[in-house]
Amino acid sequence: AYKEALEKALLAGYTILEKKGSAVDAVEKTVMLLEDSPLFNAGKGSVFTAEGKHEMDASIMEGRTLNAGAISMVKNIKNPVSLARLVMEKSDHVFLAGEGAAIFAKSMKCEFREDAYFYDEFRYQQWQDIKNTGKTQLDHSVTKDEKFGTVGAVALDVHGNVAAATST
Repeated sequence: AYKEALEKALLAGYTILEKKGSAVDAVEKTVMLLEDSPLFNAGKGSVFTAEGKHEMDASIMEGRTLNAGAISMVKNIKNPVSLARLVMEKSDHVFLAGEGAAIFAKSMKCEFREDAYFYDEFRYQQWQDIKNTGKTQLDHSVTKDEKFGTVGAVALDVHGNVAAATST
């Protein structure tokens, strides 16, 4: 399932590049598809916070312009990487967090989802296993046979422009 999700995301980004699309379009689309999968610690698959909520971060960078956009501590945003891109392209800021990022997302008509969209039984059980233990479980912690992690993509387009994006 992990390989299928990765191949689907990779193909989407590659298709954009193959049609002479921009590197920034390719990395955004690739990361969006990974955010839409419950298999990765991003978007729909985000791990639970200590309080049992989902807070997400994302960033995107464009080499041609040296511009970047990032968001942190956002809730209920379907695709945080797209919000990061909007920060890069439609605001005077580089980084927005929490309520300020939410206000900006609403003004940009970003797609929001209810808490239930982000719920995943596997992630819930991970949280239950460490809840009230005083332990922290990071993406790279090896507590089970399954892997999960932050997502990212880097692309080089036909014009020589590089872009990168990440979401967690």
